[in-house]
Amino acid sequence: MSDIAVDVFNYVFTAILIGVFLAWISLIFSMYKSFTRTPYLDKFNNSSKQTPKVSIILPARNEEKFIGKCLESFIQQDYENYEIMAVDDSSDDRTWQIIEKYAASSEKVVPIKAKPKPDGWMGKNWACMEGFNRASGDLLLFTDADTRYSEKVISFAVTHLLSEKLDVLTVIPRLLCLDNITKITLPMLSTFLHSRYSALNVNNPKKGIGYFFGSFFIIKKEIYQKIGTHEKVKHEIVEDGALGKITKESGFLLKMVRGEHLLDAVYSRSPQEMWNGLQRLMVPLYHQNKSYAVGVFFAVLFILFIPIPFLIYSLVFVSPNHYTSFLPLLISAIFSTSTIFIAAFMETKMGLNLKSVFALFAPIGGLIVSCGFLFGIIQANKSSAVSWRGRKYTVKEFSQNYLRL
Repeated sequence: MSDIAVDVFNYVFTAILIGVFLAWISLIFSMYKSFTRTPYLDKFNNSSKQTPKVSIILPARNEEKFIGKCLESFIQQDYENYEIMAVDDSSDDRTWQIIEKYAASSEKVVPIKAKPKPDGWMGKNWACMEGFNRASGDLLLFTDADTRYSEKVISFAVTHLLSEKLDVLTVIPRLLCLDNITKITLPMLSTFLHSRYSALNVNNPKKGIGYFFGSFFIIKKEIYQKIGTHEKVKHEIVEDGALGKITKESGFLLKMVRGEHLLDAVYSRSPQEMWNGLQRLMVPLYHQNKSYAVGVFFAVLFILFIPIPFLIYSLVFVSPNHYTSFLPLLISAIFSTSTIFIAAFMETKMGLNLKSVFALFAPIGGLIVSCGFLFGIIQANKSSAVSWRGRKYTVKEFSQNYLRL
């Protein structure tokens, strides 16, 4: 590079890194507000004595490692008036046998074998519909087979919902990471949720942002029917988020609360599932809007990772001839890199309850997220199938019409 080219290069990327730093300051501020101001499931003014019947709709596909503990936690609930619609979604492991075992020992468990998934449906969405079609409760609690509940969760949810005259209540669980790759990656991915899908935005009636956590949302039956049930979002990958957005846009009252101390859910079972999950976010986004998807990739790359190589570059290649352009680049790289680690530590400790050491690997986590999004875009241009929870879908089957990153 010529001397002028080096200086221009340095000043351009100094400006970019300043923008990255300011973006992180905004994200960190949003994270702090989200962590400190989000209401809790078990903290509300209880003004309801009603105990309507709750139908827990529990779809399960190849969940033999988790569903036993999940059903056990449901059976031990202190709420009396409920049923568990345990739906086996064409599993090829011991999931159905485990469901039958618990159904034999508890009248609360209703075993359901889902019919084969019709064309045009995502698997989980179809299983939820199968559970709903057999449910008899006035309230529907949708959950996942890898969740575990403390014994008062349903009681808190019902009384919270009715006391505050809500239509839907969704609870943030403690997200369990079973492998080190997920523990490194998830904090970086989660930082963005606080800027867009935080409880403060969801709970604000003036904002059109709605979101449900698939591991726990309880909804009045008539509201679920009015928003179109899971049939409305049968193509959607992130069906719970899509239902949340539809509910909010329809004018119904929903609330998101923290419940990490009362329930937990597995985020992903392996590094491979984490990787597939990153790709499945980008495939439908790319088909919906190619330029937007590419823009998201570059935004994520620059915010989560790019400050690190520029910090190294500004330290290694600095020279007396270009000191005036390297110094601001170095300073901006230090500040933007610092904010990455600050955000990672906040998310690790205040959000995910992981050991602080995993925040030290934030650059690796950011790189994994960026590469996952890139490979999702590449995959979207292929005709090959995308795997998710033991099923293969052609890329055109994926849909994400209601949510954007």
